[in-house]
Amino acid sequence: LKTGFLKWKPDYDSAATEYGKAAVAFKNAKQFDQAREACLREAEAHENNKAYLFIVFFGLVIHLSVALQEMQRLPEAVQLIEKASMMYLENGTPDTAAIALERAGKLIENVSPEKAVQLYQQAASVFENEERLRQALEMLGKASRLLVRGRRLDEAALSLQKEKSIYKEIENYPTCYKKTIAQVLVHLHRNDYVAAERCVRESYSIPGFNGSEDCAALEQLLEGYDQQDQDQVSEVCNLPLFKYMDNDYAKLGLTLVVPGGGIKKKSPNAAQDKARGSAAVGSHAEEEEDEYSGGLC
Repeated sequence: LKTGFLKWKPDYDSAATEYGKAAVAFKNAKQFDQAREACLREAEAHENNKAYLFIVFFGLVIHLSVALQEMQRLPEAVQLIEKASMMYLENGTPDTAAIALERAGKLIENVSPEKAVQLYQQAASVFENEERLRQALEMLGKASRLLVRGRRLDEAALSLQKEKSIYKEIENYPTCYKKTIAQVLVHLHRNDYVAAERCVRESYSIPGFNGSEDCAALEQLLEGYDQQDQDQVSEVCNLPLFKYMDNDYAKLGLTLVVPGGGIKKKSPNAAQDKARGSAAVGSHAEEEEDEYSGGLC
């Protein structure tokens, strides 16, 4: 990197190579601080050399030398990977940028779910802009599940709606039904029955939804919730249709409690039948008392 009378410009390419060798040596010696510093110097040399395609060292080498070995420095590693993804975008390689964001999300998912959601959503936006909708849906699905897991239900409802819209766009209608179930469960956990009912009503426009098993189950669920019938709600949520969803959504079904303590409302007819039954039992008892009122003899 030094310059002199006969060397006016630093040789960034050769410097990057030497820093790379140093990083590997430090890593093998388990001197991770020095390895991290060498990786940074290598990436800076590539950047100064305008070799943006080689900024992969921000994502991969930092990931290996810092993230996996020094878990307490994950936020710093993720920040570097984000910087690398921005450089990939500027260099016209959005696919690599999205993959880097996804890796960063996986890296920090257990430490900072909020940051992981942000990274997955960024990756989804990049894939969507490139019209790679299936990859975008995979990222959105990860973000939605993390939002549900973190009880950020308002954001989860919006994320699920976006998923559902894209699935409808690519005509994957059966998955739209499943996303409708997840939406309804999220809305009911938000105590928003109106939004849940509207969600089902809007789904009638999806081909095949009306008359499907999913539709029938959701109608029963909403009916039970509206009537404060905990038994009916629990019965529906224990159907295989609900139990075998993604684990985060299945938990929503198993923990769903109707308002009012889940007291089952009796219909007026049932109440009248019960009253008539009680009166009949009472009159029968009176007849028996009259029969023996004079004594056994």
